[in-house]
Amino acid sequence: MRARLRGAAVLAGLCLVAGPVACGEAGGARTGGGAGSHGAPRIGVLLPDNTSRFYHFDKPLIDKKIHQLCPECQVEIVSAQHDVATQQQQMDAMITKQADVLILDATDSKSLRTPVENARRAGIEVVSYDRLVEGPVSGYVSFDGAKVGRLQGEALLKALGPKARTGEIVMMNGATTDPNSAWFKQGALAVLRGKVRIGKAYSTAGWRPEAANANMSAAISALGADRIAGVYSANDGLASGIVAALKAAKITPLPPITGQDAELSAVQRIVAGEQYMTVLKPFKPETDAAATMAVALARGKKLDGLTTHHVNSPTTRGIPAVLLTPVPVTAAHIKDTVVAHGMYTIDQICTPKYAAACARAGLTR
Repeated sequence: MRARLRGAAVLAGLCLVAGPVACGEAGGARTGGGAGSHGAPRIGVLLPDNTSRFYHFDKPLIDKKIHQLCPECQVEIVSAQHDVATQQQQMDAMITKQADVLILDATDSKSLRTPVENARRAGIEVVSYDRLVEGPVSGYVSFDGAKVGRLQGEALLKALGPKARTGEIVMMNGATTDPNSAWFKQGALAVLRGKVRIGKAYSTAGWRPEAANANMSAAISALGADRIAGVYSANDGLASGIVAALKAAKITPLPPITGQDAELSAVQRIVAGEQYMTVLKPFKPETDAAATMAVALARGKKLDGLTTHHVNSPTTRGIPAVLLTPVPVTAAHIKDTVVAHGMYTIDQICTPKYAAACARAGLTR
């Protein structure tokens, strides 16, 4: 039985979802003793927000997999609503409630370091999910961020064609507090550097579309609409703000714009010709891996047979990891990507607003 830290204050406002958790063999920094004296293993899931992706995919898929693998487990799922302080408080509450394992998608990889350290001192394992948090985590699950950036860069160059030699692009990178942002940027620059001129580059606070909109408006003013040949957008949320800024400036046709996450609205923009591509990160393999690692750790097992890579954070080296393969999506490949993976149906994509565009794209007759 593992000892627990009992000094943190219990905080209110958490959603308790009781249900089964995932099991498997895992390999981490240490071998815990499984569930504590409270009985059934307890797994906490801390998500950064309640956006469409997390609400419709990550949250239910993690909960379902945990329940399949570990019917006796208790699962508590909370959202930080983009707020670092809220997530820090949620971590404190999970520690006080004596969770066995936490699956953490950190709102800020640096600011959550101390709560992760506190969890370790309390005997609680932490699986870093989707973005790598600092501190002594036991495992990490995400997609290969450099590959994501390369896919975006390659698609943008293809869309630019000869304009890559004469025009300029705007780079709209993600939040500096997210280590994935640097990973995406590194992969994209490995493809773009020396092949296209980068007129303006921005880091977008909090991954917020409104910040991307303001940055894009500034880029249009600084560079001139005629000079912007394309836009590297690190994800679909930023792309939505970019498209709005370009439309407000009455720029037509819109330049090619990249994205990531295959959000439904982004797929519809691709069909309509407003966004060139996105990157699909099939969520089920990611959620399944995180749930399986968490249950294994909750039962005192190692991650040796579950992970395929090792990664380093600024504080921890050799973290056992699962790095999954992303998939590029353009208008020509919607059926065999997002539809084939079961993310959306044709009916969900091709609403009346997009009926004509869907017909032109060959999605409907």
